[in-house]
Amino acid sequence: MLTRREALLGSVLAAAAAATVGSMPAMASAKEVAGLPREKVTLVAPPFVHAHDQVAKSGPKVVEFTMTIEEKPMVIDADGTQLNAMTYNGSIPGPLMVVHEGDYVELTLINPDTNTLAHNIDFHAATGGLGGGALTLINPGEQTTLRFKATRSGTFVYHCAPGGPMIPWHVVSGMNGAIMILPRDGLRDDKGKPVRYDHIYYIGESDFYIPRDEQGKFKKYDSAGDNYDDTVKVMRGLIPTHVVFNGKAGSLTGENAMKAKVGETVLIVHSQANRDTRPHLIGGHGDHVWEQGKFANPPAKDLETWFIRGGSAGAALYTFLQPGVYAYVNHNLIEAVELGATAHFTVDGSWDDDLMMQVEAPRAIAS
Repeated sequence: MLTRREALLGSVLAAAAAATVGSMPAMASAKEVAGLPREKVTLVAPPFVHAHDQVAKSGPKVVEFTMTIEEKPMVIDADGTQLNAMTYNGSIPGPLMVVHEGDYVELTLINPDTNTLAHNIDFHAATGGLGGGALTLINPGEQTTLRFKATRSGTFVYHCAPGGPMIPWHVVSGMNGAIMILPRDGLRDDKGKPVRYDHIYYIGESDFYIPRDEQGKFKKYDSAGDNYDDTVKVMRGLIPTHVVFNGKAGSLTGENAMKAKVGETVLIVHSQANRDTRPHLIGGHGDHVWEQGKFANPPAKDLETWFIRGGSAGAALYTFLQPGVYAYVNHNLIEAVELGATAHFTVDGSWDDDLMMQVEAPRAIAS
Protein backbone atom coordinates (compact mmCIF):
# COMPACT_ATOMS: atom_id res chain seq x y z
CA MET A 1 0.00 0.00 0.00
CA LEU A 2 1.31 3.47 -0.89
CA THR A 3 1.87 5.90 1.93
CA ARG A 4 0.57 9.46 1.60
CA ARG A 5 4.17 10.59 0.96
CA GLU A 6 4.65 8.03 -1.85
CA ALA A 7 1.32 8.92 -3.43
CA LEU A 8 2.25 12.59 -3.52
CA LEU A 9 5.80 11.84 -4.62
CA GLY A 10 5.06 9.33 -7.37
CA SER A 11 6.15 5.69 -7.37
CA VAL A 12 9.15 6.20 -9.66
CA LEU A 13 10.64 8.98 -7.55
CA ALA A 14 9.77 7.14 -4.34
CA ALA A 15 11.70 4.08 -5.47
CA ALA A 16 14.63 6.23 -6.53
CA ALA A 17 14.53 8.06 -3.21
CA ALA A 18 14.63 4.82 -1.24
CA ALA A 19 17.57 3.51 -3.25
CA THR A 20 19.41 6.80 -3.04
CA VAL A 21 18.97 7.31 0.68
CA GLY A 22 20.23 3.79 1.32
CA SER A 23 23.39 4.27 -0.72
CA MET A 24 24.43 7.86 0.02
CA PRO A 25 26.89 8.94 2.70
CA ALA A 26 25.70 11.39 5.36
CA MET A 27 24.91 14.86 4.08
CA ALA A 28 27.75 15.88 1.73
CA SER A 29 30.39 14.40 4.06
CA ALA A 30 29.94 16.09 7.43
CA LYS A 31 33.62 15.33 8.15
CA GLU A 32 34.73 17.41 5.16
CA VAL A 33 32.77 20.48 6.18
CA ALA A 34 33.27 20.27 9.94
CA GLY A 35 36.19 22.70 9.94
CA LEU A 36 34.96 25.07 7.26
CA PRO A 37 33.74 28.59 8.03
CA ARG A 38 30.01 29.23 7.65
CA GLU A 39 28.15 32.16 6.16
CA LYS A 40 24.42 32.74 6.63
CA VAL A 41 22.82 34.47 3.65
CA THR A 42 19.42 36.14 3.60
CA LEU A 43 17.85 35.71 0.17
CA VAL A 44 16.10 38.58 -1.63
CA ALA A 45 13.32 38.58 -4.18
CA PRO A 46 14.20 38.82 -7.90
CA PRO A 47 15.22 40.72 -9.90
CA PHE A 48 17.58 41.65 -7.06
CA VAL A 49 20.33 39.39 -5.77
CA HIS A 50 21.81 39.10 -2.29
CA ALA A 51 25.18 40.74 -1.61
CA HIS A 52 28.16 38.59 -2.63
CA ASP A 53 31.84 38.80 -3.56
CA GLN A 54 32.62 38.45 -7.26
CA VAL A 55 36.05 37.03 -6.37
CA ALA A 56 36.35 34.68 -3.39
CA LYS A 57 38.30 36.30 -0.55
CA SER A 58 39.23 33.05 1.18
CA GLY A 59 38.97 29.29 0.85
CA PRO A 60 35.79 27.22 0.57
CA LYS A 61 32.99 27.71 3.08
CA VAL A 62 29.51 26.48 3.87
CA VAL A 63 26.90 28.95 2.64
CA GLU A 64 23.63 28.60 4.53
CA PHE A 65 20.32 29.48 2.88
CA THR A 66 16.73 29.10 4.09
CA MET A 67 13.70 29.02 1.78
CA THR A 68 10.06 28.74 2.77
CA ILE A 69 7.59 27.28 0.31
CA GLU A 70 4.44 29.33 -0.18
CA GLU A 71 1.28 28.27 -2.00
CA LYS A 72 -0.71 31.40 -2.75
CA PRO A 73 -2.79 33.11 -5.45
CA MET A 74 -0.86 35.63 -7.54
CA VAL A 75 -2.09 38.11 -10.14
CA ILE A 76 -0.14 37.64 -13.39
CA ASP A 77 -1.39 40.41 -15.69
CA ALA A 78 -3.08 43.81 -15.72
CA ASP A 79 -6.49 42.16 -16.17
CA GLY A 80 -6.29 40.50 -12.75
CA THR A 81 -5.82 36.94 -14.04
CA GLN A 82 -5.03 34.69 -11.09
CA LEU A 83 -2.45 31.91 -10.88
CA ASN A 84 -2.70 29.47 -7.99
CA ALA A 85 1.04 29.71 -7.51
CA MET A 86 3.55 27.45 -5.81
CA THR A 87 6.65 29.41 -4.88
CA TYR A 88 9.99 29.36 -3.14
CA ASN A 89 10.06 32.29 -0.68
CA GLY A 90 6.90 33.76 -2.14
CA SER A 91 8.32 34.96 -5.47
CA ILE A 92 8.29 33.77 -9.07
CA PRO A 93 11.01 32.83 -9.78
CA GLY A 94 12.52 31.78 -6.46
CA PRO A 95 15.55 33.77 -5.31
CA LEU A 96 18.92 33.56 -7.03
CA MET A 97 21.53 31.96 -4.76
CA VAL A 98 25.21 32.84 -5.28
CA VAL A 99 28.22 30.84 -4.08
CA HIS A 100 31.73 30.11 -5.39
CA GLU A 101 33.01 26.90 -6.92
CA GLY A 102 34.22 24.65 -4.13
CA ASP A 103 31.80 26.07 -1.56
CA TYR A 104 29.11 23.94 0.04
CA VAL A 105 25.47 24.94 -0.46
CA GLU A 106 23.38 24.19 2.64
CA LEU A 107 19.68 24.80 2.16
CA THR A 108 16.99 24.48 4.81
CA LEU A 109 13.69 24.00 2.98
CA ILE A 110 10.49 24.65 4.94
CA ASN A 111 6.99 23.50 3.95
CA PRO A 112 4.60 25.22 6.43
CA ASP A 113 1.49 23.44 7.63
CA THR A 114 -0.56 26.17 5.94
CA ASN A 115 0.28 24.54 2.57
CA THR A 116 -1.68 21.62 1.12
CA LEU A 117 0.89 19.81 -1.04
CA ALA A 118 4.22 18.01 -0.71
CA HIS A 119 7.22 19.76 -2.28
CA ASN A 120 10.96 19.27 -2.77
CA ILE A 121 13.88 20.80 -4.67
CA ASP A 122 16.00 19.55 -7.56
CA PHE A 123 19.25 21.50 -8.10
CA HIS A 124 20.65 21.11 -11.62
CA ALA A 125 23.97 22.17 -10.05
CA ALA A 126 24.08 19.16 -7.69
CA THR A 127 25.38 15.64 -8.27
CA GLY A 128 23.34 12.50 -7.51
CA GLY A 129 20.11 12.04 -5.58
CA LEU A 130 18.05 13.40 -8.50
CA GLY A 131 19.65 16.78 -7.78
CA GLY A 132 18.33 16.56 -4.23
CA GLY A 133 14.80 15.82 -5.35
CA ALA A 134 15.01 12.24 -4.10
CA LEU A 135 16.06 13.42 -0.64
CA THR A 136 14.06 16.54 0.10
CA LEU A 137 10.36 15.71 -0.37
CA ILE A 138 8.49 17.21 2.58
CA ASN A 139 4.82 17.30 3.49
CA PRO A 140 3.10 20.36 4.95
CA GLY A 141 4.42 20.96 8.46
CA GLU A 142 7.89 19.54 7.69
CA GLN A 143 11.32 20.92 6.92
CA THR A 144 14.59 19.40 5.74
CA THR A 145 18.20 20.46 5.20
CA LEU A 146 20.22 19.53 2.12
CA ARG A 147 23.93 20.13 1.61
CA PHE A 148 25.97 19.63 -1.56
CA LYS A 149 29.33 20.74 -2.90
CA ALA A 150 29.31 23.27 -5.74
CA THR A 151 31.70 21.48 -8.09
CA ARG A 152 30.88 23.22 -11.40
CA SER A 153 30.77 26.95 -12.05
CA GLY A 154 27.92 28.57 -13.92
CA THR A 155 24.24 29.39 -13.70
CA PHE A 156 21.85 26.51 -13.04
CA VAL A 157 18.11 26.06 -12.61
CA TYR A 158 16.49 24.59 -9.51
CA HIS A 159 12.86 23.50 -9.37
CA CYS A 160 10.31 21.38 -7.56
CA ALA A 161 10.18 17.77 -8.75
CA PRO A 162 7.72 15.82 -6.58
CA GLY A 163 7.33 12.96 -9.06
CA GLY A 164 5.37 11.94 -12.14
CA PRO A 165 2.80 14.38 -13.55
CA MET A 166 3.22 16.59 -10.47
CA ILE A 167 6.61 17.79 -11.78
CA PRO A 168 5.56 19.90 -14.79
CA TRP A 169 2.53 21.21 -12.92
CA HIS A 170 4.64 22.45 -10.00
CA VAL A 171 7.26 23.95 -12.32
CA VAL A 172 4.80 25.93 -14.46
CA SER A 173 2.94 27.01 -11.33
CA GLY A 174 6.02 29.07 -10.44
CA MET A 175 8.16 26.66 -8.44
CA ASN A 176 11.58 27.26 -9.96
CA GLY A 177 14.60 29.52 -9.61
CA ALA A 178 18.36 29.57 -10.19
CA ILE A 179 21.73 29.33 -8.48
CA MET A 180 24.94 30.99 -9.70
CA ILE A 181 28.26 29.37 -8.89
CA LEU A 182 31.07 31.82 -9.61
CA PRO A 183 34.65 30.78 -10.33
CA ARG A 184 36.76 31.50 -7.25
CA ASP A 185 38.78 34.07 -9.21
CA GLY A 186 35.67 35.66 -10.75
CA LEU A 187 34.37 35.91 -14.29
CA ARG A 188 36.69 36.11 -17.29
CA ASP A 189 36.19 37.14 -20.91
CA ASP A 190 36.97 35.09 -24.01
CA LYS A 191 40.66 36.06 -23.71
CA GLY A 192 40.87 35.02 -20.06
CA LYS A 193 40.92 38.59 -18.72
CA PRO A 194 38.91 39.37 -15.56
CA VAL A 195 35.54 41.06 -16.00
CA ARG A 196 33.34 42.55 -13.28
CA TYR A 197 29.79 43.85 -13.03
CA ASP A 198 28.39 46.91 -11.30
CA HIS A 199 24.88 45.47 -11.02
CA ILE A 200 23.35 42.02 -11.28
CA TYR A 201 19.69 41.35 -12.12
CA TYR A 202 17.93 38.00 -12.18
CA ILE A 203 15.11 37.41 -14.66
CA GLY A 204 13.12 34.20 -14.48
CA GLU A 205 10.89 33.59 -17.48
CA SER A 206 7.68 31.60 -16.91
CA ASP A 207 5.08 30.03 -19.14
CA PHE A 208 1.66 29.81 -17.50
CA TYR A 209 -1.37 27.74 -18.54
CA ILE A 210 -4.55 29.26 -17.09
CA PRO A 211 -7.83 27.40 -17.80
CA ARG A 212 -10.79 29.29 -19.29
CA ASP A 213 -14.49 28.93 -18.61
CA GLU A 214 -17.19 28.40 -21.24
CA GLN A 215 -17.26 32.13 -21.97
CA GLY A 216 -13.51 32.17 -22.60
CA LYS A 217 -12.68 33.99 -19.36
CA PHE A 218 -9.80 32.86 -17.17
CA LYS A 219 -10.99 30.78 -14.23
CA LYS A 220 -10.16 31.23 -10.53
CA TYR A 221 -9.72 28.49 -7.96
CA ASP A 222 -9.73 28.39 -4.18
CA SER A 223 -6.45 26.55 -3.58
CA ALA A 224 -3.35 25.22 -5.31
CA GLY A 225 -4.69 21.71 -5.84
CA ASP A 226 -8.14 22.64 -7.12
CA ASN A 227 -6.93 23.65 -10.58
CA TYR A 228 -4.86 20.53 -11.30
CA ASP A 229 -7.15 18.68 -13.74
CA ASP A 230 -8.11 21.80 -15.71
CA THR A 231 -4.55 23.11 -15.84
CA VAL A 232 -3.10 19.82 -17.08
CA LYS A 233 -5.52 19.87 -20.01
CA VAL A 234 -4.21 23.31 -21.01
CA MET A 235 -0.59 22.24 -20.42
CA ARG A 236 -0.95 19.26 -22.77
CA GLY A 237 -1.80 21.65 -25.59
CA LEU A 238 1.73 23.11 -25.19
CA ILE A 239 0.35 26.62 -25.83
CA PRO A 240 0.84 28.94 -22.84
CA THR A 241 -1.71 31.61 -22.04
CA HIS A 242 1.03 33.83 -20.57
CA VAL A 243 4.80 34.07 -21.02
CA VAL A 244 6.15 36.55 -18.49
CA PHE A 245 9.23 37.72 -16.65
CA ASN A 246 9.31 37.47 -12.86
CA GLY A 247 5.80 36.24 -12.37
CA LYS A 248 3.67 38.89 -14.05
CA ALA A 249 3.32 40.75 -17.34
CA GLY A 250 4.87 44.17 -16.83
CA SER A 251 6.54 43.21 -13.54
CA LEU A 252 9.85 44.78 -14.64
CA THR A 253 8.55 47.91 -16.37
CA GLY A 254 7.61 51.42 -15.26
CA GLU A 255 8.54 52.04 -11.63
CA ASN A 256 9.85 48.47 -11.42
CA ALA A 257 12.23 48.80 -14.36
CA MET A 258 15.80 47.72 -13.69
CA LYS A 259 18.23 50.61 -13.32
CA ALA A 260 21.76 51.44 -14.44
CA LYS A 261 23.93 54.39 -15.46
CA VAL A 262 25.91 55.04 -18.62
CA GLY A 263 29.26 53.31 -18.30
CA GLU A 264 28.02 50.70 -15.81
CA THR A 265 28.23 47.00 -16.57
CA VAL A 266 25.23 44.82 -15.80
CA LEU A 267 25.15 41.04 -15.48
CA ILE A 268 21.78 39.62 -16.51
CA VAL A 269 21.04 36.09 -15.33
CA HIS A 270 18.09 34.64 -17.26
CA SER A 271 16.46 31.28 -16.52
CA GLN A 272 13.64 29.28 -18.07
CA ALA A 273 12.82 26.03 -16.30
CA ASN A 274 10.50 24.66 -18.98
CA ARG A 275 10.72 26.16 -22.52
CA ASP A 276 13.37 27.56 -24.83
CA THR A 277 13.66 31.33 -25.00
CA ARG A 278 15.60 34.00 -26.92
CA PRO A 279 16.55 37.05 -24.84
CA HIS A 280 17.28 40.28 -26.72
CA LEU A 281 18.19 43.74 -25.42
CA ILE A 282 16.71 46.29 -27.83
CA GLY A 283 19.32 48.98 -28.49
CA GLY A 284 22.03 46.99 -26.73
CA HIS A 285 23.98 43.77 -27.04
CA GLY A 286 25.44 40.91 -25.11
CA ASP A 287 29.07 42.04 -24.79
CA HIS A 288 29.94 38.70 -23.24
CA VAL A 289 27.35 35.93 -23.11
CA TRP A 290 27.56 32.56 -21.40
CA GLU A 291 24.65 31.30 -23.45
CA GLN A 292 24.83 27.82 -21.93
CA GLY A 293 25.45 29.35 -18.53
CA LYS A 294 28.78 27.62 -17.81
CA PHE A 295 31.67 29.86 -16.77
CA ALA A 296 34.34 27.24 -17.50
CA ASN A 297 33.56 27.87 -21.19
CA PRO A 298 34.64 31.14 -22.84
CA PRO A 299 31.75 33.55 -23.43
CA ALA A 300 30.45 34.46 -26.87
CA LYS A 301 30.90 38.11 -27.87
CA ASP A 302 28.64 40.85 -29.22
CA LEU A 303 25.46 38.80 -29.51
CA GLU A 304 22.24 40.47 -30.65
CA THR A 305 20.03 37.67 -29.32
CA TRP A 306 21.01 34.64 -27.29
CA PHE A 307 19.41 31.27 -26.72
CA ILE A 308 18.47 29.85 -23.33
CA ARG A 309 17.47 26.21 -23.45
CA GLY A 310 14.44 25.10 -21.47
CA GLY A 311 15.63 23.81 -18.11
CA SER A 312 18.68 26.06 -17.97
CA ALA A 313 19.94 29.52 -17.10
CA GLY A 314 22.37 31.78 -18.95
CA ALA A 315 24.27 34.96 -18.19
CA ALA A 316 25.06 38.06 -20.25
CA LEU A 317 27.24 41.12 -19.55
CA TYR A 318 26.54 44.49 -21.12
CA THR A 319 28.04 47.92 -20.52
CA PHE A 320 25.42 50.60 -21.24
CA LEU A 321 26.75 53.29 -23.58
CA GLN A 322 23.79 55.65 -23.93
CA PRO A 323 20.97 56.81 -21.62
CA GLY A 324 17.35 55.92 -22.19
CA VAL A 325 14.85 53.11 -21.80
CA TYR A 326 15.96 49.74 -23.12
CA ALA A 327 13.43 46.99 -23.67
CA TYR A 328 14.59 43.49 -22.81
CA VAL A 329 12.40 40.88 -24.50
CA ASN A 330 11.95 37.30 -25.52
CA HIS A 331 12.51 37.75 -29.27
CA ASN A 332 9.72 35.41 -30.05
CA LEU A 333 7.89 38.71 -30.41
CA ILE A 334 4.47 37.12 -30.08
CA GLU A 335 5.45 36.07 -26.58
CA ALA A 336 7.00 39.46 -25.84
CA VAL A 337 4.18 41.67 -27.13
CA GLU A 338 1.08 39.49 -26.87
CA LEU A 339 1.86 37.27 -23.86
CA GLY A 340 3.96 39.51 -21.62
CA ALA A 341 7.68 38.62 -21.87
CA THR A 342 9.02 42.18 -21.77
CA ALA A 343 11.14 44.06 -19.22
CA HIS A 344 12.76 47.51 -19.20
CA PHE A 345 16.10 48.99 -18.15
CA THR A 346 16.17 52.72 -17.42
CA VAL A 347 19.65 54.13 -17.90
CA ASP A 348 20.70 57.57 -16.65
CA GLY A 349 23.67 59.62 -17.84
CA SER A 350 25.02 61.74 -20.65
CA TRP A 351 24.90 61.11 -24.36
CA ASP A 352 28.02 60.06 -26.23
CA ASP A 353 27.87 62.23 -29.37
CA ASP A 354 30.08 59.82 -31.32
CA LEU A 355 27.52 57.04 -30.84
CA MET A 356 24.39 59.15 -31.30
CA MET A 357 22.14 58.06 -34.13
CA GLN A 358 21.71 60.52 -36.96
CA VAL A 359 18.20 60.75 -38.39
CA GLU A 360 16.94 63.11 -41.07
CA ALA A 361 13.57 64.72 -40.59
CA PRO A 362 10.76 63.00 -42.53
CA ARG A 363 10.01 64.61 -45.89
CA ALA A 364 7.56 64.00 -48.70
CA ILE A 365 8.57 61.56 -51.42
CA ALA A 366 9.29 63.37 -54.65
CA SER A 367 6.77 62.58 -57.37
